[in-house]
Amino acid sequence: MHADEVRRAMSPMERWYWVCDQLSPLNVVARVHVRGACTPEDLERAAALLVAEHPLLRVAVDAGPVGGLPRFTGAATPRIPVRAVDAEASEVDRWVREVGDVELTTSLDLRTGPPARLVDVTRNRGTADECHDVILTVSHVVADGTTAMELLRRLVELAAGAPPRPSRPALPPPEELLPRWVNRLPRAVHFVVTTLADGIAAAVARPRRLTPSTPVEPRHRRTRFIHHELTAARLAELTARCRREGVTVHSALTAAMAIAVAGSAPGRVTIGSPVDFRAELASPVGPADMGAYVATVPSHVEVRDTGRLWEVARGASRDLGRRTRFHQHLALVSLLRFMSPRSVATSARAVAMVDRMGPGNVCLSNIGRYDFPDRIGEWALSGAQFIADVSVSGCLVATVNTSHAALHWNFTYIDGAIPGERAERLADGAVRALLSGLAPTGTAVGTGTRG
Repeated sequence: MHADEVRRAMSPMERWYWVCDQLSPLNVVARVHVRGACTPEDLERAAALLVAEHPLLRVAVDAGPVGGLPRFTGAATPRIPVRAVDAEASEVDRWVREVGDVELTTSLDLRTGPPARLVDVTRNRGTADECHDVILTVSHVVADGTTAMELLRRLVELAAGAPPRPSRPALPPPEELLPRWVNRLPRAVHFVVTTLADGIAAAVARPRRLTPSTPVEPRHRRTRFIHHELTAARLAELTARCRREGVTVHSALTAAMAIAVAGSAPGRVTIGSPVDFRAELASPVGPADMGAYVATVPSHVEVRDTGRLWEVARGASRDLGRRTRFHQHLALVSLLRFMSPRSVATSARAVAMVDRMGPGNVCLSNIGRYDFPDRIGEWALSGAQFIADVSVSGCLVATVNTSHAALHWNFTYIDGAIPGERAERLADGAVRALLSGLAPTGTAVGTGTRG
């Protein structure tokens, strides 16, 4: 076995994601629109080169008979499958259907590997108007939103003829890269005390969680998808207003989601925020290094008046800032060694606890500005964005990135637990709350661009 191959037991964090995926699909999906001629052979060649560059794309997962002791082993056939879909010229949003009906509802076969697959949705093939929606689906066991976007960008580069690179080194699991002070006992005790104190404060404040309309058993949960985006003009308004109000775009989006969940009743709402910790590791890793390098921390966002977006956003910013200063995200990664179930068969208690009090009940995963190129070779690119499965971690997840001068805001939810009409109402309500904060008083607002 070469030094660049991954053959090891899963870490507690990886094992948790794998257990979730065994119960209900846990994928990360990245999509980009490509204008120009692209053949299936171009994508198959690029996919093969991408596998050669990343050791974690050459793995499968071996586990015991009850889903215990999962470990990475070699993929039986380390080749990313490419599925071709020929769409009608009028089906401009066919990619939304493919993501919602197939990619989010179907787990990758990690027993044989590799942990990725590719879809090419083609319109007007062989004409001057030929275009493609290229969709890359990766298992959350080995990828987060940033990873998926990086892999997709590199795949398009390779398909356009970029030279291949040598295989990247195989990195240890994320927990082994944490700063030493995180895992030391006094610091771990501090983390536990901080977490318990936060739990007591939350119990006193009684923040609202999104309650399922109908309980759905973990193995029957399937993710559905609603697509929104803000145009370049709206995005410019948002960033300028955030600067004036002294808050981040993430805080404004968090506030909008809290307002939508609160509805007409004031109170505190829990919104989870996955925090990227790549730069905080003892040996920092870059976005091109595969792995899931995010940990979700909860913010208890106070909504006193649903019409005061910026007041809510400032409270959300303070709460999340305090939690990251106390390194709660790193604490959660470290504490997973005590909390992650050992097997699928023994996961019921952990899954029930996450259902009852986990930070992902309503979640906003925002990777911020991602500079996906506007052109690669002869191709014009647009609409690069990512979407995430909910699996057993919550009810409603929003994924956000700013690319190609637009803010892509995708909502996923558990079908049945959140009926489609209710999910639409929550998603539209969040977008409307955000746009209301940008509009002059008394101005009617819509709900942005829908797909």
